[in-house]
Amino acid sequence: MWKIDPVSLRLFIAVCEEGSITKASEREFIVSSAISKRIADIESAYGITLLTRGQRGVSPTVAGETLLRHARYLMRSLERLHGDLLQHASGNRGRVRILANISSIVEFLPEELSEFILANPHIQVDFEERFSPEVIRGVAEGHADIGVFRESQLDTQSLQLLPYRQDHLAVVTTSDHPLAGRSSITFEETLDYEHLSLSIYATINNKMQRLAEQMGREMRCRTHVSSFDPAFRLVHNGVAIGIFPREAVGRYAKLYGLSVIPLLDEWALGRFQICIRDHESLSTPAKRLLEHLLSRVSVAAA
Repeated sequence: MWKIDPVSLRLFIAVCEEGSITKASEREFIVSSAISKRIADIESAYGITLLTRGQRGVSPTVAGETLLRHARYLMRSLERLHGDLLQHASGNRGRVRILANISSIVEFLPEELSEFILANPHIQVDFEERFSPEVIRGVAEGHADIGVFRESQLDTQSLQLLPYRQDHLAVVTTSDHPLAGRSSITFEETLDYEHLSLSIYATINNKMQRLAEQMGREMRCRTHVSSFDPAFRLVHNGVAIGIFPREAVGRYAKLYGLSVIPLLDEWALGRFQICIRDHESLSTPAKRLLEHLLSRVSVAAA
């Protein structure tokens, strides 16, 4: 006999994702005691323990992990069912969840999503910033329908990958820097100056450090920051030069009076990919959004 209802599954997922019954209650707009009661009813029905409670919150037991995995699968199926039925009932309605790395959010994704959202007023699109490994894991585990991340050596074997956008690394300096005014530059030429490192580009930073060592040089990092805006402001104040995607500099170059010099090195070309679990499992709204994103690639390339 079926002993677990969809509401209980949704609440259990929320508890596991938030690591707290209290936070899950705030997220789901339901009192904590009601969530605890539903989880206790499942534990009692099967004679198992689903959560381990500690000072920092709760985490799923081995049995809880099993329930969580199946709960996510079942909730995705219910969402697809709901979306498909709404398609028949009242047109294009539904919800799509996207995880994306910060570069794609800074460079191009909000504009592309804006076009889709405005053209599809009955489809809710939720997107969150994550590091590329978290994007891949989130899509694989069912937290999101679509992921956008920077191509790398990360394990993506369980996912379908689609080529997406490109960006190009460039040296960013103050307008009065000795390098300013150059039309292009090689990475080796930048090693005479102190660099500012963006921590979200740890993989690229490590690559540049290795390349410098192979050249018998040292890449001197003056400081590390975690996001673009403070990085550009530090460059503007003359702390160091930076190597960032020129597509991310955009309006900041004019705002802070920065000089942007394209890197000539072959590895300076960056590639983004879209990841999904599989095309057939996507809801109709998610398929429409995926088609929209891929169509914008051809427009951008034209």
